Amino acid sequence: MTAETVVIAPDSFKGTLSAADAARALADGWDSVRPGDELRLMPMADGGEGTLDAFAMAVPGGIRMPVTVQGPDNLPVQAEWLLLPGENGGTGVVELANTSGLTLLDPLRPLDAHTLGFGQAIAAALDHGVHRLLLALGGSSSSDGGAGALTALGAFFTDATGRPIRLGNRGLGQLARARLDGLRPLPPGGAQILSDVDNPLLGPRGAAAVFGPQKGANPDQVEGIESGLRRLARLLPGRTDTPGAGAAGGTGFGLLHWGATILPGAAAVGQAMRLPDAVAAASVVITGEGRFDSQSAAGKVPAHLAGLAADAGIPALLVAGAIEAQSGGFAGALSLTELAGSPAAALAEPAHWLREAGRRLAQSLTDERAGRQ
Repeated sequence: MTAETVVIAPDSFKGTLSAADAARALADGWDSVRPGDELRLMPMADGGEGTLDAFAMAVPGGIRMPVTVQGPDNLPVQAEWLLLPGENGGTGVVELANTSGLTLLDPLRPLDAHTLGFGQAIAAALDHGVHRLLLALGGSSSSDGGAGALTALGAFFTDATGRPIRLGNRGLGQLARARLDGLRPLPPGGAQILSDVDNPLLGPRGAAAVFGPQKGANPDQVEGIESGLRRLARLLPGRTDTPGAGAAGGTGFGLLHWGATILPGAAAVGQAMRLPDAVAAASVVITGEGRFDSQSAAGKVPAHLAGLAADAGIPALLVAGAIEAQSGGFAGALSLTELAGSPAAALAEPAHWLREAGRRLAQSLTDERAGRQ
């Protein structure tokens, strides 16, 4: 049996396993069938939960910087940002998921969750003197258009009487004025948004319509969230149809107004990890995520890996908790839900079923190679 070089680069299976744990489980299953293969485990992220960990793993010398921020429900959150080494103060990586993320809430607060804590962590990185910022936007709990983050950076959002509006999208309903002259300047090297989506701020593909339900909003609340974001957009100059403006409940829009630019999150993380070089030297790629759906093609990890594999002329294999969209860019695809027999069974033992998926993919490759002989 000829040895293969296999790159295993999944995203996290949100709510169940980290990207690193998912990669190890897939590798264990593969190794049980093909122990002679070289397995390169490269846990990935795309701007969502786990992005900070991916950079910490990829870039030697990164330092985790603890910071206490005001969480999306106003309670203190012990968070951190990552200082990457470099000239003139280095680069700060700030992840919204660990400061203002969906996983910090129980129950969800679709109208009142906010991004103030994310802005506080950004401010902490600026206070430290970083030269550049990388801002990972996935996993947001709020739909405040980034107003909370901008408030932490020096903006003032007030109602018609001049009083500060309350935090969250609910407060945007009373928004009458935006004072932005106090906003802190960007660091010298600028700020780049790492986004895993290309949605605009408003409309049927916008932050309210697409992401509001994921944050607990019912149809009436989605309509209200859209109205609040429209109110904010009237006061902040900027194009609401910019791809990625709708990321993180419109936080992308707010940060674009600050002067940040948008980068595809998976590509930026992959570049730091030298993932293109690893894929070019491999013979097979395995990737995956918790749910592969219509949004997965918009800059998420599996689509990025499939593109790299196509450029290298090698097969890409997909494993997902559930597969809800066409997986035509992959040579093979396995759903943990189908392997386990139900979503509940897959969620109960995700590592077990990922090992089984790795085993089956390895067996399939072995059978395919044998058939060619």
